[in-house]
Amino acid sequence: MTAPDQLASVRYLVDDVAAAVDFYTTHLGFTLRLDAAPAFADVVRGPLRLLLSGPASSGARATPDGTAAGRNRIHLIVDDLDAEIDRLRDAGLSFLGDAISGPGGRQILLTDPAGNLVELFQPARTPART
Repeated sequence: MTAPDQLASVRYLVDDVAAAVDFYTTHLGFTLRLDAAPAFADVVRGPLRLLLSGPASSGARATPDGTAAGRNRIHLIVDDLDAEIDRLRDAGLSFLGDAISGPGGRQILLTDPAGNLVELFQPARTPART
């Protein structure tokens, strides 16, 4: 995992990414970090990173059947998703479904003891610019 002092992110599922970006940046003082509309946008305000996932994003895919929790979840960035899955499975934890890939990277869901969702996310590697 990355350093424990790295910010954790909150993912909100939205119907319209552009409208959500406009709302948070215009009315609530967020700054746009990444605009990949219509699928996704990343806005920040102070220590809060808010991931706005539209219907076309991997984050908006249906939560696996049998999950009692809502679809909102803590989003933790990891350097190597496969290594984290192995480490956590070795510790006796189980996941909701398999890792999935989307436009921004790969992710997998697990639950805390109370059933709250936690998303482990490995960002896609962007090619170096020349």
